[in-house]
Order: sequence, then structure tokens, then C-alpha cells
Amino acid sequence: MLALSWLYALSVHLSFAVALSFLKLEGPPSLPHDASHPLNLALASFSIETAFFEEFFGNASAPNKLSLNLLENLKARTGVPAEIRIGGITADSTYWNASQTVALSNFIDSTGALHNTTIGPQFWKSVGLLPQGTRIIMTLDLHDLNYADALAMAKATSEGLQSGQLFAFEIGNEPDQYQAAFNPQSYASTWGTWAKNISSALHLKSPEFQVGATVIDPLWPYDTPGASSALDCVSALEAGANSDHVVKSCSEHTYQYSVCDPARTAVATLPNLVNHTRLAEYLDLWQPRIKTVRQLLGDDAFVIGEYNSVSCSGKDGVSNTFGQALWLLDTTLYAASLNVSRMYMHQGGPLALQSSTQLNHGGLSFYDMWYPVQNQNGPVQVFPSYATYLFITEALGRSTSTRIANLYPGRQSNGSTITTALGDKSAGQLVAYGFWDDSQPSSRAFPTKFALLNLQIFNQTQSGPRPLVQFDISAFRQDLRRPITIRRLQAPGADVKLANLTTWAGQSYSTGVAAGSLKEEKQVSSIIKVEASEAALVVL
Repeated sequence: MLALSWLYALSVHLSFAVALSFLKLEGPPSLPHDASHPLNLALASFSIETAFFEEFFGNASAPNKLSLNLLENLKARTGVPAEIRIGGITADSTYWNASQTVALSNFIDSTGALHNTTIGPQFWKSVGLLPQGTRIIMTLDLHDLNYADALAMAKATSEGLQSGQLFAFEIGNEPDQYQAAFNPQSYASTWGTWAKNISSALHLKSPEFQVGATVIDPLWPYDTPGASSALDCVSALEAGANSDHVVKSCSEHTYQYSVCDPARTAVATLPNLVNHTRLAEYLDLWQPRIKTVRQLLGDDAFVIGEYNSVSCSGKDGVSNTFGQALWLLDTTLYAASLNVSRMYMHQGGPLALQSSTQLNHGGLSFYDMWYPVQNQNGPVQVFPSYATYLFITEALGRSTSTRIANLYPGRQSNGSTITTALGDKSAGQLVAYGFWDDSQPSSRAFPTKFALLNLQIFNQTQSGPRPLVQFDISAFRQDLRRPITIRRLQAPGADVKLANLTTWAGQSYSTGVAAGSLKEEKQVSSIIKVEASEAALVVL
């Protein structure tokens, strides 16, 4: 996590900035040199806490239609289902029982603490409810250091999933936070041996393991004493985790804010969350690791395998708002521009043993995109952030040749974002991304789409006119006479919590299916108006 002193200092600095009302995006229109590699169509994916998997998707006799409809909506836009990582902290206390008759059983004591989870053969029928073609990442228990249990789970997974459905195994969740802490050498030795032996036992013919799943933020600056000794994907690979060629990809976790303790809870506010400068400087911490992993394993190899806005299950009034939807859009697109291949947004519930000082206890998490079942934190419902994944999947479309670049505020020569102090006149409120599609006739000469974000906070309780900004994209248009199409992500304010008040292209999804008429605008003008707390997808 970022130091509290840095966060407070940035908050004070940003408070003196004056909002812009007009922004002309500067060319040239050709693909920037710092654009991403081709985007993965499963960029917008999910991490589901193992112990809560059945709550989200149901079982063979009672499928959760809300959850399944929400996933099918995403697949319909790209042709590729969101990937599902079955993991989280409960994966390190999840065991296989071949004789168990129910799909999943949680042991919860009288205080409400969840101690362990057991799954049986019926669990794979629950997984089989997911959209056809869904790829699975399965997390095995490393915390107990019981190889026999991990092998049993791996074998059951391999036999229980449909052919070709398994994308990768993870061994352990956030091993950098175990009480008996690993260092890179001890982790690489144990992890590598297990991965090699499981590969041999299951006769895996290609690398099927995702290394890492670490969560502690990189130290800043990068050459800080001790930075190179931290356990992460790069240090594990350098220590020999892939000496037997078992690593397929690398995963690290990010939680920009937290309510695990009172000091961090105070900083987890909506204005702090919905700010490009803050989230970009946070994700920039991973740039060196992303670059190294791609060099070692390939362009598509670095993923953020678990993330959300606020760790320890989110914060009411922050993580369940339309502001979170805007944060999620900017976070996903900015990470993609840094060559993060896929983002697995975590879904689950508060865990009593996670932190002795945490804010949340029981029910489902405030950062979940939807509540698939009624729980102590609310009824079955969809939250505003789900609409963001509709925006992202439509921006991706079905092309496997789309690349993205952050055009405003842009980048410094070292690759990091241009901050308020270095040229962003909007104080982290305005963001513009361009999409180039190598499969189009104009190829890299002109973009095919824009994502324009106005992150200035406007709440539904505010009075007076809603501020707006005008983005001028004329420098990027090949034909100024050809109409452009605009679809908008909208709500009455950043503090809105209801999906029926949140619309993507005029439609809401509070029941899992589209309600209302599709709304898109067509215009010839290059001036795009975007209101405060709104985002627009522009198709050129």
C-alpha cells in the first residue's frame, strides 16, 4: 500500500487545482510508440473467492441465473467469456473430498469465522454452469505445506473440468503474507518442485502454472534497499521457479486502498479513489515487473490475478458506487496500456480471520459487482460497477488486433504517467485513451475508438448545473465529414449505488438483462461533451 503521508500530501496538492472545461487532444494520430501489445479479449475477468463460489453461481439443481446472465452479457460482446480464477485467501484452506455429496461445504464456527472449505465432485457441475468456453485458473493450497493435498486437488480439477477449460494452476494465495514468510529462494524451491511434480503426475505436456499471486506493493523507488529481496513474480523467476519450464504466466494482486485497519480506512474515500493521478501512480509501481515478466515469459504473461478498490471487502459508500465504476474503467484501461494482459476483479465476502481491526464483518463484500444472494449487507442486486465491464467489452469488440494508449495525461519518457505536477492540468480528473486496430485498413495511422473519462466528482445530492468538459479529438480523425458514434456510461452522480440508475448506452442491467432502449449519439463534430462523473466510448 502507498504510504499515508504520500496520500495526504497528494490530497492537499490536488485540492488547489482548477477543473478544465476544454481539452484539445494533441496528435499525431498514428499508433504511439508506447501503445500496448494486442489486447486480450478476456481483459475484464473475475477472481471468485473459493468459499463463495457456490453462492455466486449456484449448483446443478439451482443455478444462479443472475450471475450467469451477467457473464453471458460480457461474452456476447467479445465472443470470449471472462476468465474465472477460483482462489483468494480461502483457497489456502480448501480441501478435496471425493466422497462428499454436496458441491461445497464451509466450516464456520460460532463466532462466524470461516476456518476451511471442502469441495466434492459436484463442485465441477457448478463450474460447468459458466458460459461455454470459460477458462479456469484453480488455486491450490500452499499454506499448509501439504503436497499430497495439493496434488489431490490438482488431480480432481484436471479430471473434473471440461477438456481445454483449465488455463492454469496457482499454488498458494499471497504467499508473501504467510506468517512463516517465504523469501524468493525458499518459495521458488518449494513452488517449483511442486509444480514440476504435479506436471509429471498429471502428464501435463506444456506449462500449466501461474507463479506469484503476491500482494505486497513494490517498494518505491525501485532501487530502495530491500526492493530486490521482496517476494514477487520477478524475484521468484530469478530464484529459479521456472528452472523446469513449468511457468505459463505470472500474477500479482493490487488493492489501492484498504479498510483492514482504522488508519487506512480514513483514506479510502470516494474523491481519493476516483482520481487518475492516484491510480496511475499506484499501478506505475508495477511497470518494471511487467516489463521483465514479458521479456521472460511473453507479451501476454503478466496478469493482475486479484484486485479491487479497497481490501478487506470494500467500503460502503465507496466501493459500491458509480464512482467505483469510473475507477474500475480507468484502472482497467490504464493497466491494459501498461501491458497487463488480464484483470481479475475479486468477488467474495468479509472473512472474520482476515484482520483483527478490519471494518467489515459478515455478508458479501461491498466491492462485489453484484450480490447473487440476499445477505446481511443487502438484497440480491447489481451494482454500478458491472456496467463498466460492458463498456470495456464493447471497446474490445471481437478483434484480436486492438491496441490501447493513454493519450491524456500521457506518459513521461520513463513510461510513468504525467502527474499533476508534470503537466496534467485537470488534477487527475480527465483521461483519454485511444484504440488502434491493426486489422483495419488504416491500420496504425488512425485510431478506431476513444474512451473519454471525466472523473470530476459530481454527486446526485449536489445542486446547481453539472459541470462538463469538451474533448476535441479532431487531430485523430481521418475523415472529418464522417459521423462518429458515442455511447455513454452514466448515473445521476458518483455516489449512486443502484444499477437501475446506472446506464450503459441508455440501458440498465439491474436484473441481469438489458432494460430500456439502446441509446447512442451520432455527430459530425469533433467536440465531445462529457459531464462530470461520466465516461464516453467514441467510435470513429
